[in-house]
Amino acid sequence: MKTHQSPRSVRLLRFLRMAGLLLGSGWVATGVCAEGAPTAPPPSAPVTLPKKEKFHLFLLVGQSNMAGRGKVDAEDRSAPPRVLTLNKAGQWVPAVDPIHFDKSAAGVGLGRSFGMVLAERDPALTIGLIPCAQGGSPISSWSPGAAWDQTHSHPYDDALVRARRALQDGVLKGILWHQGEADTQANNAEKYARRLTALIARFRTDLQAPAVPVLIGQLGLFRNGAAGPGSQTVDAALRAVAKQDGHAAFISAEGLTSNPDHVHFDAPSQRTFGRRYAEAFLMMQKQAR
Repeated sequence: MKTHQSPRSVRLLRFLRMAGLLLGSGWVATGVCAEGAPTAPPPSAPVTLPKKEKFHLFLLVGQSNMAGRGKVDAEDRSAPPRVLTLNKAGQWVPAVDPIHFDKSAAGVGLGRSFGMVLAERDPALTIGLIPCAQGGSPISSWSPGAAWDQTHSHPYDDALVRARRALQDGVLKGILWHQGEADTQANNAEKYARRLTALIARFRTDLQAPAVPVLIGQLGLFRNGAAGPGSQTVDAALRAVAKQDGHAAFISAEGLTSNPDHVHFDAPSQRTFGRRYAEAFLMMQKQAR
């Protein structure tokens, strides 16, 4: 006996049959789902890595202003030529902001613009960024075995793991540091210079890079008067460590502006800051010749 099917049932059956054919043929939709809602974007195309000596790597460490909290615009979503980043899964992908993943608030940071300047200056090179910053982390959490609960991480240990993974493919050329906001209380600020000096030495030893350049960024000047009492002490420590170290540079935050929170650099300032880091690195290279 022939059963009666409603028009809705017929449409559903046809849809299921078509879905089965598409899946069986290996076709995968990447546009919109049946209701019109956007689906997840397709995975990034595999990147081709250069020879190891032409793949220059930079470790990005510190807290949220290194991770970046700037608003992501269209210009930040384009893949710059020969600038890659090591994603959370340890894979090289085009450097499209946000490159950090410490918190859901991650946005435009200084790393991408830093890499773009270096890639533009030398077309023979590919730049590899190793994002490891952890929002809110004090410098004490950047020690072996130390944990940082806000991001469920072990900042120093995790950075070493990611750096060593990256070093399978390239050569470490620099360490970019921006941190200190979490240490502006007086009892921590007084210890900051000693702790930063020890941290730099530890990174160089553990990564077997005794003379690797370290680029040290200034805290946002918009924080003056609204930050902890040790802000000037931390600022002086950042300058002193950069001056005393034979392979370090201090990068000014003069003129840079903040998000409405008066804590984080806004996106335009992050892009400018990254270019300043790059110019400082290039100057160090020039002076070393």
